[in-house]
Amino acid sequence: MSSQPPEAKTPLPPTILTAFQQFTSPDTISSGSLHPFSASPEENIAALRKILDTANQAALSLNAHHSLPLSNPKLLSLYRQGTNISYAVQQADQNVRFIASTLRKRVGITYGEDIPLDRVELPEWFLERLREWGMSAGMEAFNEPERDGHSTAVLGGKVLVVDIDFLVNRSDPERPLVDVAACKTQYAIPNSTATSSTGNSTSLDGFLADAIRAFLGEVQKEDAKRDSVEAARLGDLLADHFSYLMKLDHLALSEGDGGLRWFTFIDRMSLEVEKLANSEAEVLSKQQSVAKLPLDIFLMRSHALPLPYLRTPSISFLTYLSPLAYLKLLRTSPTNAATPSHLPKLDVPFQHLRRSLASHPRPPGATTATLVLSPTAPPAYHADSMSMSALDTRSSSTLVPSAADMEHVFPAAREAQGPQGQQFTWILDFTEGGKYPGVVMSQSRMHEIELAVNPFGAMEHLQNVQMMSFSAGSWVDLLLNSQPPISPERYITTYISPTSAHPPLHLRLTVPDEPGFILESVPVRSLKEVWSILEIVREQCWLNETLSSCHWVPEGLNGDGNAGDGDEDDKVTDDDLQAVLKGTVRPQSIPVNVYLPTQAPPDPLFGGTDMDAFAPPPRRARIVMTAPERPPISGLVEIGVTFDPGRPRGVAVDVSGAMGVDLRVDALEEVCRRGGLFGLPGRVWKKAHETVL
Repeated sequence: MSSQPPEAKTPLPPTILTAFQQFTSPDTISSGSLHPFSASPEENIAALRKILDTANQAALSLNAHHSLPLSNPKLLSLYRQGTNISYAVQQADQNVRFIASTLRKRVGITYGEDIPLDRVELPEWFLERLREWGMSAGMEAFNEPERDGHSTAVLGGKVLVVDIDFLVNRSDPERPLVDVAACKTQYAIPNSTATSSTGNSTSLDGFLADAIRAFLGEVQKEDAKRDSVEAARLGDLLADHFSYLMKLDHLALSEGDGGLRWFTFIDRMSLEVEKLANSEAEVLSKQQSVAKLPLDIFLMRSHALPLPYLRTPSISFLTYLSPLAYLKLLRTSPTNAATPSHLPKLDVPFQHLRRSLASHPRPPGATTATLVLSPTAPPAYHADSMSMSALDTRSSSTLVPSAADMEHVFPAAREAQGPQGQQFTWILDFTEGGKYPGVVMSQSRMHEIELAVNPFGAMEHLQNVQMMSFSAGSWVDLLLNSQPPISPERYITTYISPTSAHPPLHLRLTVPDEPGFILESVPVRSLKEVWSILEIVREQCWLNETLSSCHWVPEGLNGDGNAGDGDEDDKVTDDDLQAVLKGTVRPQSIPVNVYLPTQAPPDPLFGGTDMDAFAPPPRRARIVMTAPERPPISGLVEIGVTFDPGRPRGVAVDVSGAMGVDLRVDALEEVCRRGGLFGLPGRVWKKAHETVL
C-alpha cells in the first residue's frame, strides 16, 4: 500500500537574514493603516501575522544552530561571506520590486487619451472607446451604425441595460460634433416571478449622461485648449462607473427575486434624506428670518447635506465647508438660479455647488463622504452584533423630530456574493477611492466612531497606541506638520488684523497629548450610523480647518520663538509711563496662549454596567485662548469657543475676565463663523481700549 504524499509546505528562505529582509521594504506596513478605519486594514494585519510567524521560525532556527560546534574559522568566514552576498542580492531585488510597485500604484498618473488627430474620425473613435470601457467592466457592448445623424450604443449586463442615443452634427464635414441626445437605464431580473421585477432611475440616467458629456466636451475642444490627460481622467472615471454598476448587477442577479433593491434603494433613500434636509432648512430659515439659508449655517446645525450621484453612482454627503471655501462658493454663485422644490433653499445654488464639489482637483476646505459598495469582507461585528438603534445614533440635531424615526438599513452584502464568491461591504469613503488623503482625527473621536458602529466593541486597545507612525506625537502634529523630525510642545504664528484694528497677536498653541489617526473609510450598515459618523467628523473638521487657517511653525526650531519680542532701545518718556498706567498704550504685539481641551475616554474599569455606559454624552470640540488683561489690571482674559449646533451660528463664545468691557456675544460668534476665531483676543483688546478712552 502506497503511503500518502506529504503535504506541500511553504518554502522557507535560505537564511534568517533573507527571512526578515522581506519586511524592511517601505511599503510592507503602511503607517497610515494601523487602525480599523483605514482603506486597507486587513493587509497590515496579515503582514503583522507574517512577521510573528517568521520570528517564531527564526527563533527555532537559532536555537538549533546554537548547539552546533562552529569552531572552524574558515567555515565562519564562508558564512559571513555568503551572508554579505545574499544581503546585496536581496537588497537589489527588493529595491527593484519596490520601485515597480510604487509606479504601478500611482493614482492619477496617466499619459493622456489617444485622441485621433483627424477630427473626422472622432465619432467612430469615441463609440469604439465607449464599447471598450463597457467590455472592460464585464458588459456586453454593441454600437449601431450612424443613421440620419443619430447613433446608438447599448451596454448591458445580466440585469442592467444602458441605452445611449448620440446626436452627430455634421454641418461642418471637417469637424463633426457628438452629443448625448438621451441616456436611459433599465434593469430587470431575468426569469423573475416577482410582480415588480423591472425598473429604471432617471437620476442615474442624468449622471451617466453628464459623465459622457464631460468626456466629449474635453476631446472636442480646439487643439490648443484640449487636454489629453484630463480626457483620460474623465474616461477612467466613466469606466469606473460602469465597473461599479456591474458589481450591483452581479449582486442583483445572484439574489434573484428582490435583487432590484441593489439599484433602487439609493434613489429611495435619497428622496427621503433630501426631504429631511428641506425640512431642516425651512426651520432654520424661520429662525434666521431669511428667504435663503446660508449654506455654512445649514452644515453646522443640521444633518450632512445629501448629494446623490455626485461623483459615483451612489450618494455623497457634504459634511463641512471652511469659511474660505464657503466664501468662494458664494462669490462665484450665479444670480437668480432656480432651486427645485424638493431641495433646501440655500444661498448657494445646488447646480453650482455640485459642479464645484465634483471638479478636479477637489476644492480645498470641503469635506465630503461617499457611500459606496467595496469589494471587501464585512467586519466580524457586522454579523455578530445586535441591532442597537438606540445606541448607534449620535444625532445632535433636533430641528425635525421625525428625523429620529427615519431608518434605512442598507442591503446586506453578505447575503449575496459577487463573482468568484467575492464579498462586499458598504463603506463611508472619505478619500474618493484613494485619490485624496483622509481626515485627521483625534483618538477620542476615533473612539466615538467605534462606539457608533460597534457599541459593544470599543477601541480600548487604541488607548495604548502612542502614534500611528511608530513615533510619539499628537493629532495636531499630523495636521500641521505631518512629517516632523520631532514633536514640538508648541506651535506659534502671528495673527495680523486686515484693518489694523489691533496689534498683531502672537499665538502660542500648546499641543494636546493625544495621538492622531487618518480616517479613510468606515464600514456601515444603516443611515443612522452614517449620520452619527458624519457628526463626529464635522466637529473634527471644524477644529482642523480653524487651525489650518493660520500658518503654524514649531516653536524654537526655526529661530523665531521670540517673534514679536524684539529689543527696543527707544527712550521712554513720561507720557509713555502715563499711557501704561492708564491702559492706553498700544503694545507691539499681544501674547495669546491657545489650548485645545481634551477629555480622556472613560476608564472601562469604572464605566459602569448600565446601558448609558455604551452611549456617553458627546464631547464638544473647544478652543480656549488666554490673553493679558488691559493695564493696570492684572490677570488673564479667557475666551472659549465651543462647537455647538444649538447656537444660531453653530458655535458658542464665552469670555471670562475683560472687566468693564461691553461685549456682544452674537457679534463674536459671527466673527467665528467668518473665520476670524483667532482674532477674538484682538477684538476684546480693542473694546477694552475704547472703554478706557
